[in-house]
Parts: sequence; structure tokens; C-alpha cells
Amino acid sequence: MTKHTNEFKVWDYIVFSLMLCVSAGIGVYHALCGGRQKTSKEYLMADRQMGALPVGLSLLASFMSAITVLGTPADVYVHGTMFWWFGLTYFFVCFAAAHLFLPVFYKLQLTSAYEYIERRFNRVVRLCGTFTFFAQMLLYLGIVIYAPALALNQVTGFTLWGAVWACGIVCTFYCTIGGLKAVIWTDVFQVTVMIAGFLAVIIKGSVDLGGFGNIWEFSQEGGRIEFDEFGADPRIRHSFWSILIGGFFTWVAIYGVNQSQVQRYLSCKSMKDAQIALYINAFGLFTIVSLATMCGLVMYAVYRDCDPYTAGYVKQTDQLMPYLVMDILADFPGIPGLFVAAMFSGALSTVSSGLNSLAAVLGEDVIKPFFNPSEEKYTQISKVVVCSFGLLSIGMAYVASQLGDVLQAALSIFGMIGGPLLGVFMLGMFFPWTNSIGAIVGLFSGLGFSFWVGVGAQFYPPYTKWLGNKPISVALCNDTITTISPFDTTMIPTTPEPYTNLAETWYSMSYLYYSAVAVLSTLFFGLVTSFITGAQDPSELDPGLISPVFDIMCCCLPKKWRQTLHCGVPPEEDDDSVQEMTMQTGYYNKTMMETKGVQADFDDDGYINGHVMVVTSQSNEEPKMKEEQTGI
Repeated sequence: MTKHTNEFKVWDYIVFSLMLCVSAGIGVYHALCGGRQKTSKEYLMADRQMGALPVGLSLLASFMSAITVLGTPADVYVHGTMFWWFGLTYFFVCFAAAHLFLPVFYKLQLTSAYEYIERRFNRVVRLCGTFTFFAQMLLYLGIVIYAPALALNQVTGFTLWGAVWACGIVCTFYCTIGGLKAVIWTDVFQVTVMIAGFLAVIIKGSVDLGGFGNIWEFSQEGGRIEFDEFGADPRIRHSFWSILIGGFFTWVAIYGVNQSQVQRYLSCKSMKDAQIALYINAFGLFTIVSLATMCGLVMYAVYRDCDPYTAGYVKQTDQLMPYLVMDILADFPGIPGLFVAAMFSGALSTVSSGLNSLAAVLGEDVIKPFFNPSEEKYTQISKVVVCSFGLLSIGMAYVASQLGDVLQAALSIFGMIGGPLLGVFMLGMFFPWTNSIGAIVGLFSGLGFSFWVGVGAQFYPPYTKWLGNKPISVALCNDTITTISPFDTTMIPTTPEPYTNLAETWYSMSYLYYSAVAVLSTLFFGLVTSFITGAQDPSELDPGLISPVFDIMCCCLPKKWRQTLHCGVPPEEDDDSVQEMTMQTGYYNKTMMETKGVQADFDDDGYINGHVMVVTSQSNEEPKMKEEQTGI
């Protein structure tokens, strides 16, 4: 086997260009129809009228990016099929997001998830969370844009920065003019293209190798079929426990509290639709990871006797997938272009979600509170912000070029930065004693611990045996170029343990545990600090700010017993109780009233002025507005 010289042909460019045109066209359509994105509610929240199916597919596309298309098959090729266990983890993640986090956000009807932090703690904590989120998303978007561009440049001859700018500009364009509706519907289109790209590789590979049964047999012989790594050592890169526990914390930080996902939940017509969307997303995630795993096995079966990386045909393992596509699909006009479109669809869907969420957070957390613009001006500012963040993300692609393996780099970023953010939300929703000082100390403690282990791992790489690298061969390569390959068994240390120092061993921890370490350290230091500085009195909290975790987990217990588990947080009142108390006293918790659909004009002391507007629901009818005189 020799290095192939296949490059993009005319039909490939046509198919790829069509994908970009359709994505841009969806943005133009939503800029011209409906309310034409003239209000912030329509632009940032899609009028809160989206259905479960498109939102579910959008949730799926948001973080199943080009990193998934490139990184997951390459990971299976190098390390085996343990990664497939993420398919199980996703169901636990979506259950937790749907029933522990979503109810809080949906009842509050927020635009920015970080508004919750201000209501629960104070504005300082909110801004700390906001800027941490900015750092997380900008780093991630840089990886998402750079990874597919680099792979294409090395394998197909596609211009590196031409690919970066094509992805960045098209995405920025339709996000800027079409708002969240355009983002969601392009996500639906793009996830369809991603699945088509995976299927093209699996079907053609199976035909060439005499059926998928042969692929499975070759993979078993090469040690790639592995589902039984149940070792509890946290240094094992991919074990059942690192994927289930570490992966759970990593992905709950994404699907539970990340603004990109929360914004989609809140665009749904009802909380039930939002929860259904999450379960649609769970099945979609399982499908995507299964297809990506199968592509990795196809890749191994094709290159089992001539590894393109060891032979020097590609410079990074992330380039293996497009190399395979150009190798086995080059004779089919337009099919390589379809896979490239699938890869860029993943990038576009993730970048568009990120840009829209960054605009929402900056607008709600910084621009509105400090400048208080009019509705029309605020919508215009949001569009400028989206465009600016899009250009900045293109610039961050350079930073991404320094981070190595894209799949591990992406998940590490979400663990190291997303973990502490998840910890702060958990302190607010699950621990009613946490005060604002504890939240800030917890956030920075979590960031400190996660960066300590993450940066330390760059200086003390994990011992080779914990990586799970599988044997590879170059026996049938006819023109091998000498490289230092991570699969070369001669590079494995001969000592039983590479590090004897406890701190150095700590750095060998699997990257999947970064988020768990960050969350646990955030919770520990946040709670300890809260009790030292004076814990929050749970009885003074708005129950709408606390997650219904005990009502979900202990649903079989009597209501009185469950209330005891609420640790002093007052029970939520139903709508009638809210209305009755408001009418009798003229004084009520403003946040709770807004949670229950009660709108009122409050004075500086918290008293209602004149009239209160109460949203009432009657059986299956649409909600109605009823005006009542308070008598004050």
C-alpha cells in the first residue's frame, strides 16, 4: 500500500458549496419571515415557540461537532471501542438535565442561564460565571473551526485558512441575520448531513471488505473490540468508570447548565416539549457515537497492515478520517464532498450555537444592566455582538493549533472550565445553605484544581500503559516515512511505574475526571466557606431557585416526608395561593410571582402598586390574562 494522491474534484466542491449555501439560505429565510428578528425575544429565544423535534436535533448538533466526526473514529482506531460506552452515559446525562436542571431554568423563563446565579447569589457571582463561560466557549469554538480545516488542508489539498474563513464567515452570516430560529433549523439540516457522511463511509467500507462481519473480525484480531475495561484506577484513560462517572460530569456541565443548551430548552413552547427534546437528543447522541465507532472499526480494517500515521502519510491522527474518505470514496463523484460537508456541518452547528449563546449572555449580563438600551437598539446590538464573536472565533483558531488531539482537548476544556461552572449551579440548586462568598470561593477553587491537574499533565504525560494504545502494523506499506509514532511499542517505558512522586501520579489522571475533580472541589470549598462566613438561611430562599431533586428521586415518599428533605426551603405555592396572598397582603416575593406567571408593578419597598396581572390557565384553553384590582 502506498500513499494516495487523491484530492478534491469539481463535484466535491459543488456538494460542499451547496451545503454552505443551504445553511446561509436558512438564515436569509428567517431574516425575512415572521417578525424578521426585530425583537430580542425572537432573535435570541425564537419567540419561545419551538417544537420538541427541531430543538432535540439542535441539541444533538450543538456539541456533536467536527471534533466528533474527526476525533471519535480516530480514537476508536487507536484505543479501541471503550469510547462507545459514552452512548450509555448520555442517557444518564439527559435524564439529569431534563429533571434536575431544566425545571428550574424553565420556570424562571430566563434568557441567560447566569441570571439564575444573580437571583440565587448576587451580581458579582453572576459576572464571574459569565466571563468564565466566555473563556470556555471561545477556546472551544477555536478548536471547532481549526480542526476540520487542518485535516482537510493536509489530506485533500483544501486551503487551510480558506477553510477556516469559509466556516467562520458563513456561520457568522446566518447567525447574525437569522437569530436562534436559523441556528436551530440549520442544526437540523447539518445533523442530517453528518449522519449521511458516516453512513457513506460505513457502507463503502463494508462493501470493499466483504461485509461488516469481516470488519468486526479484523477488529477483534487487532484488539480493537473492547468493552470490558472495568478497572477502577483513575489513571486509565478510558475505562467503564471513567466514561460513566467522569463523562457524566463532563457532559452534564454541557447539557445541564451550558448557555448554548439552556437557550434551546427555553425556546420550547412548554417544559414538557423541552424534556422530550432532551430525550430525542439522548437517542441521537447514542446513534452518532455508534456510527462514529463503526467508522473507527472500518478505518482499522482498511489500514490494519499499513497505518497511515506511522507510515508518515498523515501528520496527526485527526487526519485519519478524511484520509480514509479520500482513499475509499474518491472514485465516487461528490461523495468525498458529502463527507467534508458532514464534517463542516458539525463545525457550523457548534459555532452557530456558541455565537448565539455568547450574544445572549453578553447582552443579558453586561449590556442590559449597564446600558439599558431600548428593545429595538438591544436587538441591533445583539446582531453586532454575534458578528464580532464570529470574527473573534476565527482568530481563536490559531490558539487551537497549539492544543494537540482535538477530541481530548475539547473534552478537557469542558472539564477544566465547565466543571467549576457546573459546581456553582449545583451549589445554588442543590445546597440551600450556600452563600455568595461560598459560591465565588468554590468557583475559583474548582478552576484552580482543574487547571492544576490539566496543566500538570502537559509536563508529566500519562504512563503509556494507561492510554490503552493498541498494536499497529506497517508491514504492507511500500513507502514508509520515518516518524515517531504513539503506537510504536518500542516507546513504552520498561519500568513498572514511570512516576513515584504522588503529585506526578496525580497528573496521570484520565482527562475525563477533570470535570469531576472541578465539581467536587467547587462543592467542598463552596460549602465550607459558606458555613464559615454564615450559611444562607434556607427558609428565606425562593423555592423556585432550588432543584426539585428530592421530589424526583423520592417521588414514592409522602409529600410531608419529602418536604423534610427540602432542608427548610419553603414549599412552592400553587397559582391560586400566589394570587390569594397577593390580594390579601399586597406584598409578595417578586421572583416567586414572576415564576408563577404573576406580573406586577412593584415600588422600591417591594409593595404592589395599583394593579396585578395574573396569568390563569383553564383546562385545555390558552392562558388568559386577568386584571385584578389590589385594593391597596
